[in-house]
Amino acid sequence: MRAIHGLRRWRRNPLRRRTDRIEAWVALAAALLIVLGAPCVGWFAGRAAHGALLETVRVQHQQRHLVWVVVDRLVSRAPLDPDPETSSQRDAHRRVIGRWTGVDGTAHVGQVAAPRPVEPGERFRIWTDDHGRVMPRPMDVSTAGTHAVLAGLVTAAAAGGLVEGGRRLVVGRLMARRFRRWDLEWERAGQDWGRADAGN
Repeated sequence: MRAIHGLRRWRRNPLRRRTDRIEAWVALAAALLIVLGAPCVGWFAGRAAHGALLETVRVQHQQRHLVWVVVDRLVSRAPLDPDPETSSQRDAHRRVIGRWTGVDGTAHVGQVAAPRPVEPGERFRIWTDDHGRVMPRPMDVSTAGTHAVLAGLVTAAAAGGLVEGGRRLVVGRLMARRFRRWDLEWERAGQDWGRADAGN
């Protein structure tokens, strides 16, 4: 209530300049855009991203298939590492040469990453496309949702930043205009400054 009362008094203040009114309206518009506009923009962007990502999930699940791989042999291990728990050693234990058959019936042999340490003759599953080429695991719905939320948050923050940047630009120009007017007033006042009859 004190802020509203202060605004009312400021509207009737005789020292209020036109640039002060403009700055106040710009600040109000920017606040409304940041509080109301930016979340709306973020929501629409997140919704659009979610729809696009769900379509990607659908397409990937149609085009990617789980097939069984039979391990032929292990890939030669990396040079000995004093720490057997390092990522290079773990990855070296999991690279194998395997055989698999694509959903189109074609046979394939190649180097693949095993999900766990395996020995020759063991089997595990990998994702492939319609022609048997190894592919990453398809995106799931929860990952799509997370990406969409992040896209919405980033868009809302960017919209708020743009609004605030625009407000600062306008206020900066208003301040420059005020300084120019003050300089002109001082130049006019300086001609009579200190004279006894300056007010007559």
